[in-house]
Amino acid sequence: MRRVVVTGMGALTPIGNNLNDFWTNLTNGKSGAGPITKFNTEKFKTNFACELKDFNLEDFIPKSESRRYDPFTSYALVAVDEALKNGKVDLESLNKNRIGVIWGSGNGGIQTFTDEVVDYAKRDETPKFNPFFIPKIIADIASGIISIKYGLRGVNFTTISACATSTTAIIDAFNYIKWGKAEMIITGGSEAPITPTGIGGFNASRALSTRNEDPQSASRPFDINRDGFVMGEGAGALILESYEHAKARGAEIIAEVVGGGMAADAYHLTGTHPEGEGAFLGMHEALDDANISINEIDHINMHATSTPVGDKSELIAIERVFGSNPDLGISATKSMTGHLLGAAGAIEAIASIKATQEDIIPPTINTKEVDPEWEEKFDLTLETAAKRTVNYAMSNTFGFGGHIATAIFKKY
Repeated sequence: MRRVVVTGMGALTPIGNNLNDFWTNLTNGKSGAGPITKFNTEKFKTNFACELKDFNLEDFIPKSESRRYDPFTSYALVAVDEALKNGKVDLESLNKNRIGVIWGSGNGGIQTFTDEVVDYAKRDETPKFNPFFIPKIIADIASGIISIKYGLRGVNFTTISACATSTTAIIDAFNYIKWGKAEMIITGGSEAPITPTGIGGFNASRALSTRNEDPQSASRPFDINRDGFVMGEGAGALILESYEHAKARGAEIIAEVVGGGMAADAYHLTGTHPEGEGAFLGMHEALDDANISINEIDHINMHATSTPVGDKSELIAIERVFGSNPDLGISATKSMTGHLLGAAGAIEAIASIKATQEDIIPPTINTKEVDPEWEEKFDLTLETAAKRTVNYAMSNTFGFGGHIATAIFKKY
């Protein structure tokens, strides 16, 4: 099997509209939460989220082009453009038949769907829809548009596994390159869910925090007073390629992808297994795939969304795999970015890779009263980033439906 390396990354997040700003604000413990500006939240249980800040799409994509896209596709294009530049990828000099796109989104064009259906209702059921309606909402369209824009004719598809989506995409890209099916794959995920339907729907499922009086501290993983996650939006893109291909084009190698594990809780529509059964299996699968021992993992970027049940079940699974280990550096970076749903895995993979590059573990912010059961068992990296050697980093993501995806990255 061939080695697979990361040679480029791009980030569009609530705490930074590019890779450098994202990493700087992440390690400085900056919260991206604030009042929702996209629509009137007066009648909603939750009126805050982690929106993009100071982001003008027309700085990246002409309006004549972006009007054909839902925001989730536009966000994908912005992140991919940065990843290609970051990786110094000259596509015109490469064999585009061997370059693919595997991209993820959990919700697809939810903003477009919301707008069109509301408009339809206002028209007394007159069926007058935008001709771009279907191409804008289908979840695979971002992957397709990325390939069209750059003329990439290799493997091309979209993964959907709810909040595990973009980690699933990364693992699939890793495997396709490892198996010799492609030389390079653009992968990651994007999401634009801060809409009336997105906020209202997750409120109905009792998944969102309602800490409206203090949104910046609402995402508080492991805290005994946690009450749900904070919605986020954005995109993360990674350039994966075979080691041989990267060396041949003189690429700067950022990190190596060494393992991926996928499993299922097979337990509940939206809730995690109380003993973390799927997470336990997914982490073991990733470790087996990487052919490393539990003692070699230095850092875990947890899924940890700040829900009462989810955080606990994941910690139970980690203890089942690693034992009680206060030397294992853990982060819950959603405390800063919010939960980017289908894009979460890509953003957290980037954070994990940067941890190996910089030997810095990002903090978990807002956690004031740790659940006593876990206070002494692990280093949760509370409030302040930790400087320590990170040779291997693990990233966990879980999704509604019981989907589990875990990726492992190695320092290069």
